[in-house]
Amino acid sequence: MTEFWVSSGHHLTQRTEGGGLAVTDALILAYLARPELVPPEEACDAERALYASLRAAPRRVVPPEAVGAIADADARENWEVLLAFRDRLLAARSIEAAYLDLVRGGLRGTPSLFLNQLVHLILRNALDGCDDPFVLRAAELFFRPQRVSRLDGAVLLADSEVIEAREGSAPLSPLVSMLGKDAANELDILNDENAWSYWSRSDAFSMALNLGSSARSRDGLARVIEAFLRHLLNVDVRVEPLERLEDPDWRWFVGLDAEATRIGNALWRGEAVAAADRARVIAIFRLTFAETTIVDELVGDRPVYLLLAATSANLVTLKPQNLIAGLPLRGVPPVS
Repeated sequence: MTEFWVSSGHHLTQRTEGGGLAVTDALILAYLARPELVPPEEACDAERALYASLRAAPRRVVPPEAVGAIADADARENWEVLLAFRDRLLAARSIEAAYLDLVRGGLRGTPSLFLNQLVHLILRNALDGCDDPFVLRAAELFFRPQRVSRLDGAVLLADSEVIEAREGSAPLSPLVSMLGKDAANELDILNDENAWSYWSRSDAFSMALNLGSSARSRDGLARVIEAFLRHLLNVDVRVEPLERLEDPDWRWFVGLDAEATRIGNALWRGEAVAAADRARVIAIFRLTFAETTIVDELVGDRPVYLLLAATSANLVTLKPQNLIAGLPLRGVPPVS
């Protein structure tokens, strides 16, 4: 099996009997190694003592006064957030269970960075053994924001952080000029000829994805959605890419990001949607359930439509928690 996404920290975890990932001391230590938490030279003795104690015993109970004694207010806040997050992980039977608990209980106070790291880990587990680079590159949308450009019908997605980090460091190529006028490095668009090279740079996130005119890319994203829901909810669904939404009896939709949710809500209410907003919708999927008895009777055997859209700034930030919270499952009310 070819390795991928070492940066997820998958190798720092252990698989539970149920197939999820158990939280290990090594994983907690990786969080402690983040630059936001390593005490700087000017850190007070209280912060240094707390950091040293957790390095020695990552699961130790930290009394509130230990954090309260830290002199710097920003450092105190960082530690409060990290420890609350750590405690939620330790209280759950797996990383997957912790993620579901966070989504269903509300995400307030949990940084998007931590959520993205969890999704990265969960998908590395769910896609273990995957040999299709198109599926894996599409899966990056679940935990890494993308920058969007369009050319001759192609909707190209490139890693936003990679583009921003490399802006201004080299002469522009035509592709990079499209993705970001100040971006600085060449990016290959994933295709059948260069797909083999994904494995050697899966942690660089340096390949662009043609979501507009590449059937394999759209199918790849559909397979990721299926795997994500199967792994987390034990729900068997079929997801199909669509060119447009033409169903006169569409009863349910899920916006895969904030912009798609806004546009979908307007369509749902029968409001006129500006052409510019419609153009921002870059992908539409039809989701059907293998077992309709688990579906709310309002939907029954009708499909659920999934929308993905770009912002006016040409950014896509997919929110996988919307899939968990928004599906019309019987007895599980949608979470706002």
